[in-house]
Amino acid sequence: MKKRVKLTFPQQLIKEPVIFLMAKEFNVMPNIRRARVTETVGEMVLELEGAGADLDNGIEWLKVKGIEVELVEGDIIE
Repeated sequence: MKKRVKLTFPQQLIKEPVIFLMAKEFNVMPNIRRARVTETVGEMVLELEGAGADLDNGIEWLKVKGIEVELVEGDIIE
């Protein structure tokens, strides 16, 4: 299963390896589609691939960390 999400990182998490940690912890493969980072905010669009429960748990973990997560509509080619 794949989901496309837009992540907005608060300033204190910009330099943390949260995508790596989420991928490792929840067995989710991220594919970075777009990223923009400034000194105060980070934005990233990712395609996440994995089992449905793993994706949901990984996304929830990101939210708990303080990252704003929005589902992005659009076609995902499988």
